[in-house]
Amino acid sequence: MKKLKNWDNQTWLSSKNYIHQFNKFLSKRARFNKNTKILDIGCGRANIISNLQKRQKFKEKPIGLDIIKNKGIKKNIIFKKIDGYNYLKRKNEKYDLILLKQTIHFFSPSKLKALLDIAKKRLEKGGKMLIFSLKTTNNKIPCFKKMKQKLDGSLKRDEKLFKIIKKKLKKTNEYYFNFKVNISKQKYLKMVKSRYISCLLDLNNNEISKGVSELRSKCKNQIKFTDTLKCISYKK
Repeated sequence: MKKLKNWDNQTWLSSKNYIHQFNKFLSKRARFNKNTKILDIGCGRANIISNLQKRQKFKEKPIGLDIIKNKGIKKNIIFKKIDGYNYLKRKNEKYDLILLKQTIHFFSPSKLKALLDIAKKRLEKGGKMLIFSLKTTNNKIPCFKKMKQKLDGSLKRDEKLFKIIKKKLKKTNEYYFNFKVNISKQKYLKMVKSRYISCLLDLNNNEISKGVSELRSKCKNQIKFTDTLKCISYKK
């Protein structure tokens, strides 16, 4: 599969409002202080942890991991171009918060199990692991027909991965993060063209072009829906 590069590049996921609301949600699930140590696996451009660092001014900068080094990665965090499992395997540091946001669908079941096993060991006592992924039922993301088929297949796979996570982590809590999206059709079509979501990566240019035409005809000029993430919370 091609690498996802634009999920947090000029989308609602990179907007100030989204980042503010998401970090407000995080602050209710994890307690922050100057000594909090954070690891973000699959950080993208590190918008989330960069904002946390600006607000909290942690003594140790949050660490963001990704297999892609995109342009525009925030400078007030420590970025490492590496996958989460290999980083944690090499390092013995422990963290108060390990964050996996919309990342699990890139893992095979066996690799996800291995990552969860080592991540648990790298949590401080009382530390938390927060795992976010798209809500798997009644998802509201605007789709064209082919995109919808791909997304539904991905969400079914996520359901199986959620079962693995719960079995591995044992005692977990579930929460939902809701963000009300209000975006122009023109901007959303641009996001689709840039393949902002993983279900678009394997579609060819002709399929994307037809899909954009389909969305252009059926969507209103202003697109409104609720983007919902499921959060699994584990505390050591």
